[in-house]
Amino acid sequence: MTVSPIQTKQLLTFEQFIKQLPDEEGRYEFVNGEIVKILPIRLHEDVADFLIKQFDREVDRVPLNYRVSGRFMLRTLTLNGKEQGRHPDVTVIDKTIWESKPFDYSALTEPPQLVVEVVSTNWEDDYIDKLDEYQRLGITEYWIVDYLALGSRNYLGNPKEPTVFVYLLDENGVYQMSAYRGSDRIISRTFPELALTAEQVLDL
Repeated sequence: MTVSPIQTKQLLTFEQFIKQLPDEEGRYEFVNGEIVKILPIRLHEDVADFLIKQFDREVDRVPLNYRVSGRFMLRTLTLNGKEQGRHPDVTVIDKTIWESKPFDYSALTEPPQLVVEVVSTNWEDDYIDKLDEYQRLGITEYWIVDYLALGSRNYLGNPKEPTVFVYLLDENGVYQMSAYRGSDRIISRTFPELALTAEQVLDL
C-alpha cells in the first residue's frame, strides 16, 4: 500500500480535513496535519474484503447488532493530544451508535467495537502509531493482519511468519495481545462464535 501526502500550504485542523476531503475516489487519512491518500494493492483489498464478508455473515447468523464497513473514518488522538483521522481497512461498530447520527458526515468520535488493519510497507503505523491511538480511543478489539510478514522479527519471530495479531482491551484500558498462525482459530471478543483460522485469512 502506498501512502502519499497531499501537499497543502499549511497544516490543517481536523475539521478542515473533513471539509477538504478530495472528491475523487480513494481512501484518505489525516496524519500530522496533512491529508494522506492511501493506495492499497489488490491483495490487500482482497484480505480486507474477505474479513468484511466473514464478519457480515456472523452478524446475520447470530444475529448481532453491528454494522461492518471498510469506509468508516475514525477521529483519534496521539499521546500529545494531536488529532488524527484514521481509515481502518475494516470497522465494526454498534449499529445503535451508527444510527444515532444519521446526518453526520464527519469521522466517528465514539470507539467502534473492532477495527482491522491489513499491514502494508509502512507497517510501523499499524504496529505502533495506530495501536497507541486505538488503545487511547478505547477500541475494544484491534486486529493486525500481517499477511506478507512485513513487520519486524520482534513481532513475527525468526524466521518471520505471516500472523494475525488480536489486541483486546483489558479492565485497565491496556491492550493484551494474542498471535495466531496456521490452523490456529482466531479468538474474538466481538465475534465469540466466529469459526475462522489464521490461515484462512493469511493464505488468500
